[in-house]
Amino acid sequence: MSPQNTALLVIDVQQELFQKSTKIYQAEALLANINTLVERAHRGGAPVVYIQHSSDRILLKGSPGWELHEQLRPLPEDPIVYKEHGNAFEDTNLAEILQGKHITRLVITGLVTHGCVNATVMGALELGYQVTLVKDAHSSYSKDAAKRIEELHQKLSATKAEVKPTQEITFG
Repeated sequence: MSPQNTALLVIDVQQELFQKSTKIYQAEALLANINTLVERAHRGGAPVVYIQHSSDRILLKGSPGWELHEQLRPLPEDPIVYKEHGNAFEDTNLAEILQGKHITRLVITGLVTHGCVNATVMGALELGYQVTLVKDAHSSYSKDAAKRIEELHQKLSATKAEVKPTQEITFG
């Protein structure tokens, strides 16, 4: 993947989601893989865009639970997009940020598989982006997380999106 036209999206990896009674499926591996991808993207010159969700029920904007997970370390130049809908493109400046950087390919990671990750992948495909969902860098706090992850991978096989593991993702 060319870093000149590829961006990494890190969706909703926020403190409160790791504090639910049903734990994030494979949380430590998820965080390690996302941080590996962030490091590769930075090293390769690809932008990293962090996305934070908020609502009036959970992830209250400005609350400690709304903050990005403590293991994430955005650089000052990494854009952060604030959203209130599942699809990170809906009512946000994400598309403008990506267009300003001439991005045509997205590598997508984050939370929650069957919610915001799915909605953002579908939104990106509708907008014409080439999409790679990182197979081992998205998850959920659902008791059915493994099943939901596999269902999304199967669903994407019928689209133009790719599903690849962290080890196969490069930026430049």
